[in-house]
Amino acid sequence: MAAAVAEPGTGPLRVGFVGAGRMAEAIAQGFIRAGKVEARHILASAPTDRNLCHFQALGCQTTHSNQEVLQNCLLVFFATKPHVLPTVLAEVAPLVTAEHILVSVAAGVSLSTLEELLPPTARVLRVSPNLPCMVQEGAMVMARGRHAGSSEAKLLQALLEACGQCEEVPEAHVDIHTGLSGSGVAFVCAFSEALAEGAIKMGMPGGLAHRIAAQTLLIMRRSRSKHHVRNYKIKTSEIPTWLRV
Repeated sequence: MAAAVAEPGTGPLRVGFVGAGRMAEAIAQGFIRAGKVEARHILASAPTDRNLCHFQALGCQTTHSNQEVLQNCLLVFFATKPHVLPTVLAEVAPLVTAEHILVSVAAGVSLSTLEELLPPTARVLRVSPNLPCMVQEGAMVMARGRHAGSSEAKLLQALLEACGQCEEVPEAHVDIHTGLSGSGVAFVCAFSEALAEGAIKMGMPGGLAHRIAAQTLLIMRRSRSKHHVRNYKIKTSEIPTWLRV
C-alpha cells in the first residue's frame, strides 16, 4: 500500500469533493484503495444524501455545505455538473485562500473561465478522469492554470496516479481526452457486449460469453507500455497494429 500524501509542512492531506457523483466517488475510492488518503480525511458535499451515502459507505466525512469543504480541506475537487459549476464557484470564492489547490473535473469548463470566477491568484488545475479510476485503472490527463506551479502539479499527479495513469498535457488536449477516454469507456463496453452477443447467437451461454469477451479485452491493459505477450515485446504505440496481425 502506498504511503499517504501530505501537504508539505503539514499533517495528513485533507481532500474535499464539491459534488459527490460517480466521478467524484471513483476518484475518492481510488485514493482510499491505494492508501494515498485515509477515508476519514476526505470530505464531500452535495445538496442531498442521495450520492453522499456512497461516500459515507467508504468511511468519508460528508456535508451539505460546499463552504464547509473549503474551510476544512486544502485540496478541493470540483465535481459538479458543468452548468452548475459557476454558481458553486461564486458561492465558495470568498473562502479561497493562497493555500488552496482547486481542481476541476467538470468537462468543457476552461481554466480561463475557472480563474475568472475565483480570486486572482487562485491555484487551479483541470483534470479529465474516467470511471476506471474506481479500480485504480484510470486514464487521466491534467493541465494547470496560470498560478499553479510544478509543486501543485506534482502533488496532484502523485495522488491521481493512485487511480491509474495520469499525464500532464496542454489544456487543448484535455477536451480531446474527454472523447477519447472519458466517453471511450462506454464504447469499449459496447464493443465487449457486441462480441459476447455474437457468441451467444452461435450457442454459447450468456455468462460465459460475457466473461470471455471481458477477459479478451484485458490484453489492451496488459499490453500497455512494454509487455511480453507470447514472447513478443510490444510498445503502446504498436498495440493497434500488433493486434491486427
